Amino acid sequence: MIGTRTFVAKREEVERKWYVVDASGKHLGRLAVQIARILTGKHRPTYTPHVDTGDFVIVVNADRVGLTGKKTEQSKLYRYSGYPGGLRSSTYGEVLKKRPAHLIERVIWGMLPKTKLGRAMYKKLKVYSGSSHPHASQTPEAVDSFQW
Repeated sequence: MIGTRTFVAKREEVERKWYVVDASGKHLGRLAVQIARILTGKHRPTYTPHVDTGDFVIVVNADRVGLTGKKTEQSKLYRYSGYPGGLRSSTYGEVLKKRPAHLIERVIWGMLPKTKLGRAMYKKLKVYSGSSHPHASQTPEAVDSFQW
């Protein structure tokens, strides 16, 4: 094994791309897994665990994302203020009506590492409820199917 070396990406050499994902008619969990994969950079052959090699992702039509089964009534999002009795909960259906972009952001956040690197990956996620977004100048590529 003389002469073979492992490739390690460098932060300065990573070229980032922009992708647009249309969430209408797609299941929330399967969509979130593929978006988290792009944000972390695992879709690239140059993936390095300790370097942020991921790309930017724009999610449009967040209000049309699908949930299977009884998740709209049974699955809940929790938040805790830190005070006694400060636990608040709301169902996925309630959050999808009021703030659909927040639901997608929370699900994807749960799939990213909880480190400085994970926070940097999360900042590359842009979620919009409607079909328009202000990132046209970055010329994002449309992602139709996630078959890499």
